[in-house]
Amino acid sequence: MSRPVVYVAITSHGFGHAVRAASVTAAAQALLPELLPIFVTTVPQWLLKSYVSGEFLQRDRALDVGVVQSDSIQMDLEATKYELEKLRDNQDRIIQQEADFITNQGASLVIADIPALAGKIAKQAGVPCWSISNFGWDFIYRDWGEEFTHLADWMSEGYANSDRIFRLPMHEPMKAFPNITDVGLTGGVPQWDAEEIRQQFNLTQPKEKTALLSFGGLGLHKIPYQNLQYFTDWQFITFDQQAPDYLNLLKISDNNYRPLDLMPIAGRVISKPGYSTFSEALRVGAAIVSLRRERFAESPLLLKGIENYGYHQILSPTTFFEGDWGFLKEAPQPPCSEETVATDGTETIARTIVDYFSSVKN
Repeated sequence: MSRPVVYVAITSHGFGHAVRAASVTAAAQALLPELLPIFVTTVPQWLLKSYVSGEFLQRDRALDVGVVQSDSIQMDLEATKYELEKLRDNQDRIIQQEADFITNQGASLVIADIPALAGKIAKQAGVPCWSISNFGWDFIYRDWGEEFTHLADWMSEGYANSDRIFRLPMHEPMKAFPNITDVGLTGGVPQWDAEEIRQQFNLTQPKEKTALLSFGGLGLHKIPYQNLQYFTDWQFITFDQQAPDYLNLLKISDNNYRPLDLMPIAGRVISKPGYSTFSEALRVGAAIVSLRRERFAESPLLLKGIENYGYHQILSPTTFFEGDWGFLKEAPQPPCSEETVATDGTETIARTIVDYFSSVKN
């Protein structure tokens, strides 16, 4: 009997898409150890390894553009448009190459988060495509006006080739997808409990005076680290290796640790709007402090989500970049909604993937 192989197409924009796709794949592999994932993405392999402990392959190829950015906030719309049009012009060659690769590798399922070409590739290869996301790139581009309409339409047409989508919380309608299954939040599981993390890094400050700075794979230019001097009785944690050396700032450089692993000891996770950071923080019950993000249509959906489901503070860019971080002296706001959000998305999708391979084998 041939080994089950899944082709996992991941947007290479930042780290968030890779985090949730890898989380789901790792959970599926835990249920079906012989499952071989092939991740198709340009994210660093160490990121995938930090979530997937089993065997996997990586095909270093970008199947979409996302948004061309200099950091997690600054976007270059003209460069994005140029790269998208170049991708569209080369799509036939890419689709055929990837379909041939899927056939040669014996993959029988495509998981997409969330390249629009994935459905066309799967159709060409004769296998199903299941997408995972809370938004499509067509939703982002359509919000940018008429000059992006043709590209948004092209994205929508691509998404229509997906056989189903697992629609995550904090979502847009995702009308381009023909078959929608709503699921809960996705993310990994911390590898250590809070006390173990404190011991490993010799951290003594209480949770309410510990803040994790987490701005995703693209980072953030000009973080006003000088404000940390006003909070000498606080412990700050960052993965930014360019951060200054302050006594109250711990810089994590070991790739075995993820922001998720530090969340259980953090009273607040300071971030920008990003699904994976918000989702993992909500899953572990960490309060979220977020900047607003302009001209990115997903941002209001995410901010509304943390307002409804988690303890939160929403900051203007001016407050974050030019203020003295007085927001840390204020308590986070409680959830606005009495409803809770399901947190079992990773597990639900993983079980569905395993059930699919069981049915194929039988």
